Amino acid sequence: MLIEIKNVNKTIEVKFGTSLLEIIEKEKIALSFPVLGALVNNQVRSLNYQIHQPCRVEYFDITSTFGNGVYTRSLYFILYKSVISLFPQAKLNILHSISGGKYCEIENLNHLLDDRVLLSIKNKMDEMIAADFPFIREEVAWNEAAELFKKQGIEKEKSIFREKNRMYLTIHRLDNVINYYYGNLLPSTGYINLYGLELYENGLLLKIPNSKRPESLSQSRKMPKLFHVYKQFKEWGNRLGVSYLYNLNEKIDTGQIGDLILTTEALQEKVWANIADEIDRKNAKMILISGPSSSGKTTSCKRLSVQLSVLGYDPVQISVDDFFVERNDTPRDKNGNFDFEALEAIDLELFNKVLDELLSGKEIELPVFNFQLGKKEWKGKTIKMRDNSILVIEGIHCLNPKLTASIEEDTKYKIFVSALTSLSVDSQNPIPTTDTRLIRRIIRDFNYRGYSALDTLRRWQSVRDGEEKNIFPYQENAEVMFNTSLIYELSVLRPYAMPILMEVPEYEPEFAEASRLMNFLWFFKPINQDMIPGTSILREFVGGSKFSY
Repeated sequence: MLIEIKNVNKTIEVKFGTSLLEIIEKEKIALSFPVLGALVNNQVRSLNYQIHQPCRVEYFDITSTFGNGVYTRSLYFILYKSVISLFPQAKLNILHSISGGKYCEIENLNHLLDDRVLLSIKNKMDEMIAADFPFIREEVAWNEAAELFKKQGIEKEKSIFREKNRMYLTIHRLDNVINYYYGNLLPSTGYINLYGLELYENGLLLKIPNSKRPESLSQSRKMPKLFHVYKQFKEWGNRLGVSYLYNLNEKIDTGQIGDLILTTEALQEKVWANIADEIDRKNAKMILISGPSSSGKTTSCKRLSVQLSVLGYDPVQISVDDFFVERNDTPRDKNGNFDFEALEAIDLELFNKVLDELLSGKEIELPVFNFQLGKKEWKGKTIKMRDNSILVIEGIHCLNPKLTASIEEDTKYKIFVSALTSLSVDSQNPIPTTDTRLIRRIIRDFNYRGYSALDTLRRWQSVRDGEEKNIFPYQENAEVMFNTSLIYELSVLRPYAMPILMEVPEYEPEFAEASRLMNFLWFFKPINQDMIPGTSILREFVGGSKFSY
């Protein structure tokens, strides 16, 4: 049968059952870094995958997001196997990204987690990598898989993978240990050529090469505010009995989801009330709310404004997005695409002029940016500061001092918001924060900005690059961080996202990411949006908000 190899722009004939690895060796395919996997008809496949029909193949290395994912999941398994080999009673929890790696904690260690324990785990991992153990993919009957998981004490959290009502489950085996990882793995442990392991806060930091700089590991740095928010929301999830995805689905099945929704919404409102009290004590004049794409900055601005109103303030709300330069004046990134995340995409002169005039007591007219037309519109929206007024400004650049260079620093109170997912699929499969934000953005762009899922997916890497450059370097400058993620939200977003994602054509490269997101969302049992309060952050994306935007 004929297959097209996109990397070398070549069509070759192969036998039925030929593996992707065999094709690499036969055709001597080489990339900038070792080949880690391939897209087969825009579906991510392991190098052990066997060709069974004519197809288009595009190999990838660690510089691809798909390659980085395959590499990362394989490291998870090596770490897991090393921990339980040394400490059979222990449980490894892979929690979240921070400081260039994945933060992990070990339960039931019965030892102080110190340099000695760290070294023993690192040595075990190095031994396994040197031994070049294969990652064996197996299809096993669910009952058999459940028994294997039970022997390792992880059968309950793995029950979510039976939700697809399939008789067989795909598992991975590493030596004498099995596990389930959401996605493909490398052919063997010997493919791992760079990683790091170090003590971090109360646990371990598994350092992973960045797809942009795969030759080295980034230097670790303490991020106490971000770490505190992650820890706080993880503890809340544990108290609510929703640590893993199967816990959430059980709440839905047993009719307890209404109470969970009200409780999690109340927790967020309580945090906003506490922040408003802190602002009042500091006598701030300007609140600056920053955060990455789809973190819920607009609703955060409005919910905080409600709490400030309770304290007697007159909040004056401004969105930096309304000060975008005209579309034709928008800077472009290295690929020639519009760079909406660049500070230069904002009309800084007009923005600071408006702030100066407002703070001097003048009545001013605010522009309203029309995203579909790509230009500012003047619709007679005027505002004026009163004696009890306080400015509440939201935008991705709000923590960048250059945005409000004309304003005295001691009058500002800075807040960083992001959707820091606290729910995990299970102890070995954390849910990336970026997935939650991407799904939010796909729905918002479709509903309010006239963009298809394909449009959003095409721009997402540029958005991520812009965030790394323009937003995250300033996040620890905030007085406080706020997590806008809701533990139940992906169950609400699923019915909205699925039909939008289904419109991505299979022949487009973005189909691989759309397919991954759809398969991921399938595990979430849907929640009717009628149960969601009108002031919820989710209303910013799905509609029906009590706030006007």
